[in-house]
Amino acid sequence: MADMTPATSPVRRFAQRLTEARGAKNSETLAAGFLLAATVAALLWANSPFGETYQTFWHTELSISIGNHGISLDLAHWVNDGLMALFFFVVGLEVKREFAMGELTDRSRASIPIVAALAGLAIPALLFLALNPSGEAAGAWGVVISTDTAFVLGALAVVGPKKAARLRIFLLTLAVADDVGALAIIAFFYTDTLEIMPLALAFVGLAAIALLRRLEVWRGIGYFVVAIATWVAFFESGVHPTLAGVMIALILPVYPPRRSEVERASDLARAFRQSPNPEYARAARLGLDRAVSVNERLMRLYQPYTAFIIVPIFALANAGVVLSGETLRASATSPLTWGIIVGLVLGKLIGITGAAALFAKMKPSALAPGLSLSHIAGGAALSGIGFTISLFIVDLALDDELLADEARVGVLAASVIAATLGWLLFRIDARIHPPRQESSHRILRPVDPKRDHIRGPVDAPLTIVEYGDFECPFCSKATGSIREVRLHFGDDVRYVFRHLPLDDYHPYARYAAHASEAAAAQGKFWEMADVLFAHSDALEPDDIDGYAQELGLDMERFEDDLRTGDYVVRVEDDELDAASSDVDGTPTFYLGLGDRNLIRHTGPYDAASLIRELEAYRA
Repeated sequence: MADMTPATSPVRRFAQRLTEARGAKNSETLAAGFLLAATVAALLWANSPFGETYQTFWHTELSISIGNHGISLDLAHWVNDGLMALFFFVVGLEVKREFAMGELTDRSRASIPIVAALAGLAIPALLFLALNPSGEAAGAWGVVISTDTAFVLGALAVVGPKKAARLRIFLLTLAVADDVGALAIIAFFYTDTLEIMPLALAFVGLAAIALLRRLEVWRGIGYFVVAIATWVAFFESGVHPTLAGVMIALILPVYPPRRSEVERASDLARAFRQSPNPEYARAARLGLDRAVSVNERLMRLYQPYTAFIIVPIFALANAGVVLSGETLRASATSPLTWGIIVGLVLGKLIGITGAAALFAKMKPSALAPGLSLSHIAGGAALSGIGFTISLFIVDLALDDELLADEARVGVLAASVIAATLGWLLFRIDARIHPPRQESSHRILRPVDPKRDHIRGPVDAPLTIVEYGDFECPFCSKATGSIREVRLHFGDDVRYVFRHLPLDDYHPYARYAAHASEAAAAQGKFWEMADVLFAHSDALEPDDIDGYAQELGLDMERFEDDLRTGDYVVRVEDDELDAASSDVDGTPTFYLGLGDRNLIRHTGPYDAASLIRELEAYRA
């Protein structure tokens, strides 16, 4: 028998393939493709000559027992109650990370998508209840509240506009807020009975998770054992056990890597490289694990499995509606089916677009540059694809199998209509607002003295904006050109620097950008920028720490600012502006008068060329 080591086992190879797929640029489209394929397979299976085997298979009983105690469920409920707990666990990890380190750290930036998400929860439910005011069907109002992030982002990649970076961030933020609302609704409105003793044990399990966090236990196995016991307690209590996954995820710690632990991991890896042996290999592996928060490690581990295995299995177990003439006729006249279609398709479109338009009118600066209301409308239409959580709530809300089938038909129909409507709105917008060459050469976001880093008089008539990268040798040479330009014009010109770290070419550029923003928090952005440009070939973290010490920065505060991620948002905002303007190289300059009428400079960026073009603007 051939030696089958873990590194070469089929399971390990498959896991590696999933991880690679998750890291690919088209991972969202690929995940949506898996989900769509599973849905089609379920429909074909349920409507094939062997359709009776679909119900037989998913209603097969499976029991897990220890002594006299055990849990017995059919396969469909093992998927919905068990595997989907892992799906909701990953959702909870993403929500926690976004609030701690991601899009939701900047509340002003997240304000429009959060308000739009709330309207996108309320309006669909109201429209549904208008068509289903009473009876068992009324209890299914939760079916129309949620958005399937995987399907929506996959559809956006296929049918959305070319420059959709800002819209994608908007939809991601909206989806996080949407998930929080959907999970709260499941917890409060879809729990039928409560058993106090198991519920108390479930909270003991959550407290144990919190204790592990407080003790800074960083290995996942300890959390895993307690999590399984907590899931069983939730199951026995009557609260839907998938909520155990969410609540555990919200407790787990998330933080940027600590510098001391990164350096410790580096030392361990160096020791292994110098003397490779099992002890050093284990120590190096554990050191690397410890440098990253449990939240991020578990999210990275489980996301591929939930996206490419668990959610498709869920679709396979729940989307197999028998599309017989009787079912379709009943659905065609069913208030339940039409309530779901109207709620998801019209409710999401009206709620999200209307709330965004109203908020943008009240606070125009809240709408990110490059994000138009017409694009938001297209994204809102796509948000009517509620597939995964919608089907999940169908199983929770409806006991009558005929009503459940009508609801599933409504979810499937709404998803198709929403995707088609989104595509149509994007095409209409492209016809009404075709991209113009001259507008793509204009700066997308006006200069803002409250936000931008400006060198020179804030009210100078002439403006230079540079999108640059501290590790780019051409950018460092361009600083000399800028210096000559400023000497020539004096107080008549101001220079604005914005970030565009090119990670594929410059491995330390992003760290340098974050370091410059951490220095800016202590009032020394330009001092740090000058040093970074002067040493563009020496920007490793130790080098940058040395520069920070030479500038007299408070090193404890500097390192904390680098870790917390509060200044990462500025770098990402600049990158999004660049991506929305098709700026993909550094240095890129915009020149002109005032704050808004700045035109991209083409051609050489030596001092004489820049001076000549600015003189033409002044003339």
